[in-house]
Amino acid sequence: MTQAYVFAPAPVPALPVEGSTELFPVHRIYCVGRNFADHAIEMGHDPDKEPPFFFQKNPDTLVSPSEGFPYPPASKDVHHEVELVVALKDGGSDIPVENALDCVFGYAIGLDMTRRDLQAEAKKHGRPWEIAKAFEKSAPCGPLHAASDIGHPARGAIRLSVNGVSRQSGNLDQMIWKVPEMIAYLSRFFALQPGDLIFSGTPAGVGAVEKGDVMKAEIAGLGEIAVTVL
Repeated sequence: MTQAYVFAPAPVPALPVEGSTELFPVHRIYCVGRNFADHAIEMGHDPDKEPPFFFQKNPDTLVSPSEGFPYPPASKDVHHEVELVVALKDGGSDIPVENALDCVFGYAIGLDMTRRDLQAEAKKHGRPWEIAKAFEKSAPCGPLHAASDIGHPARGAIRLSVNGVSRQSGNLDQMIWKVPEMIAYLSRFFALQPGDLIFSGTPAGVGAVEKGDVMKAEIAGLGEIAVTVL
């Protein structure tokens, strides 16, 4: 018997896969904070290595770059953060670091758009960040590139420009916590699942955007995405 619902369930959030007609269904989105030393410094924090911390975005915050990024209400200071996105095809708990990359399906370019003014207010009062991070369409994300095709990027440029002017420029090898370490650490607290995404942190240079701006994000080996602020 077909299960009846009170109303039709929402579509499953999914990302396209480069070179394939298949879609990658998304289960959860984890984001690691302050994972580049220069970004930690610009945000007023000690860049010395400490245990990583994570926050979440909802899967339905994903948006295709071609759809653009609608400037959100209730904020006057919205920032761009370009990030390497890690997509898991397998998961589990207490995953050893040496086995962590076996869980990875592929990688994409993502933007962790942030209501910086609301985040600052939340920090001041010791409150959660969801109001600043998990709003609608706050996670523009390009297509996934399978690790079987491109390998596991550990170094290479990560950049973002706004209207042709460079804002963020770094290298993946500057990440404090590398991809295998992130997966292993996160799996100590959550049972990771196929379909989970990890936004792996952003280099320095985050800044505000305005309606009409065009953000171009690039990661070596993954091409680039362009997102217009609507």
